[in-house]
Amino acid sequence: MAAPQAVAAGQPAVSISPRADATTRALVQEDPQAAAAAATVCGTGYTLFRGVPLPEGTDPSQRFGTLFSYQNGSKGCAILDNNVGVSQYMYLHVCKVDNTGCDTDSGNFTEYAGPVYVANSVCAPVTAKMGQSSSSLYTNFKSEYMFTCD
Repeated sequence: MAAPQAVAAGQPAVSISPRADATTRALVQEDPQAAAAAATVCGTGYTLFRGVPLPEGTDPSQRFGTLFSYQNGSKGCAILDNNVGVSQYMYLHVCKVDNTGCDTDSGNFTEYAGPVYVANSVCAPVTAKMGQSSSSLYTNFKSEYMFTCD
């Protein structure tokens, strides 16, 4: 059962998967409004599974972006949140594990790229890129662990 997190008045609470890692929980504690806003973009019924500060391994307070993955049953949704505050090139791509049913969002965004959806999120690979342009990236992240993998 997901545990709702407290957020500011007027903001919806974000439900966090009991399987969320410590980094994800810390990101939500630091900025619950961002996690709740991204979940709202995905639609109703989504639970936060994972959050990754990007570039990966960056102190969350110094990140350029945050990749969030949410699940609703077997459906998955990903959002790449722009933490820079100015328009950046962003690319977000997700597919089913067999590399079918892909969804992509790319372009210059001030707030976020996505949402991108996958019908069966089990082990779905996610690619997130961010930079001044598509040829000048400071984040090029690929993970097969953004959604549950069992």
